[in-house]
Amino acid sequence: MKNMEMKREGSKLIIEVDLTKDFGISKSGKSIIIASSEGNISIPDDDEIKIGLNIYRKA
Repeated sequence: MKNMEMKREGSKLIIEVDLTKDFGISKSGKSIIIASSEGNISIPDDDEIKIGLNIYRKA
């Protein structure tokens, strides 16, 4: 994961991202990556629920 933290509080998933960071240009060259799960991953404490997250802005 890049620039994201997840935690589960009861039935809610809390995701924290620092919007001031960036990880450079995407492979397509159209976006600047701010955060990514880098594919589908399980949420904390539950292997059956998956998340795929990408946060970006236009390049």
